[in-house]
Amino acid sequence: MEAQEMAICRSVYPTLLRRPLQHQVLYTSTRRFPNYPSKFSKSTKLPLLHRSPRPRCTSSMESLSEGYRKNVGICLINPSKKIFAASRLDLPDAWQMPQGGIDESEDPKVAAIRELKEETGVSSAEVLAETPSWLTYDFPPEVREKLKHQWGSDWKGQAQKWFLLKFTGNEEEINLLGDGTEKPEFGEWSWMSPEQIIDRVVDFKKPVYKEVLAVFAPYFQ
Repeated sequence: MEAQEMAICRSVYPTLLRRPLQHQVLYTSTRRFPNYPSKFSKSTKLPLLHRSPRPRCTSSMESLSEGYRKNVGICLINPSKKIFAASRLDLPDAWQMPQGGIDESEDPKVAAIRELKEETGVSSAEVLAETPSWLTYDFPPEVREKLKHQWGSDWKGQAQKWFLLKFTGNEEEINLLGDGTEKPEFGEWSWMSPEQIIDRVVDFKKPVYKEVLAVFAPYFQ
């Protein structure tokens, strides 16, 4: 689970965690992504936190540089081709797709299905695709320092394998309390376009998000 990232504890109420964000203000985007059309929505930009270079890609976990924590990311789409995103409890203005660590000897696809259920309560989903490569991002210095104390290990960043899943259940299944095995990480959720997600995620994850959404772009048509 990713609760440790920039973790600041807040109380969580089931009624809040179960409901989607009904009237959210989304950001204006002028970015272009290959293979899918641009969409625009109103907003105010978040302050820039950190600028990152293009993510490093590798076809196998073994060839990754040392110092990166193994991780999976989940891009969950509904029948309308919108993407699930949720706001972090420790940074409410930052939204992201579900993600989490891979256990020792765990298959990444199995980890993705497990993490999705732990973080969102969703088990009604089928895997459609995965990124051909592992993608890495570095933690900003202040984040790395916090996580070093919280995890007991000094990771440079995370190496992620991303999976695209199609939601096949109904929205009553979505519960940000998760399956009860881990502490909640999210406060609100919504279905978003790719551009909206890019605008909402913290800056140091943006390069990886752009890469992932470009790979999965044909499924958003």
